[in-house]
Amino acid sequence: MGSDETTLGGVLSARSLEKIYHVGDVDIFALRGVDFDLFEGELVVLLGPSGSGKSTLLNILGGLDVPTRGYVRYLDHDLSQDNDEALTRYRREHVGFVFQFYNLIPSLTARENVALVTDVAEHPMQPEEALSLVGLSARLDHFPSQLSGGEQQRVAIARAIVKRPALLLCDEPTGALDADTGRLVLQAIERVNRELRTTTAVITHNASIAAMANRVIRMVDGRIAQVVRNVARRPPEELVW
Repeated sequence: MGSDETTLGGVLSARSLEKIYHVGDVDIFALRGVDFDLFEGELVVLLGPSGSGKSTLLNILGGLDVPTRGYVRYLDHDLSQDNDEALTRYRREHVGFVFQFYNLIPSLTARENVALVTDVAEHPMQPEEALSLVGLSARLDHFPSQLSGGEQQRVAIARAIVKRPALLLCDEPTGALDADTGRLVLQAIERVNRELRTTTAVITHNASIAAMANRVIRMVDGRIAQVVRNVARRPPEELVW
């Protein structure tokens, strides 16, 4: 299940990324000269403490934010030059997001929450197919209040993948879940990566999750401190919290 950069195509490339937030007279550096590549079909885990720059990097890669300096290229397209309209189109057509909190609409069923996204996708899968991929075929017509936290997160993953995105970007997807429930969510993410070949990045502060990745990127103080390649990925069900 390992990957080799020499045989994979680069999907995302970031070079010399800096992100500076101005708070009064103080400049806060969230990213400090980051170089980053994400290769086709791989699953990358980004590790680091709070404030290390993980979420800022993911937001820039996903077109939710723009760098202060440096550039991000998706395939042959320089996202750094895009205006808000172009970034919205990039997110809609190419990126699926999963966050720590599920953001489901309480009055809609699982199927209906997923179906919302199909209206803005060119070639979406059926909501039932997306929910089946994350193991929720039996919960199609349940409302969020009738689902556990892990099931709600899996609905959120189905919603992210129903439009067949090239990229799946996950920010602390198990952060609000216990270990057993978290493994089920990670199994869903791993299955999407494996069966759909969706290029995937997962942010976490939980080092044990790193074993399921092709590569592990450790961030400290806005910089990439270490890159480790896993020769053999471990399935989520074998992860020890």
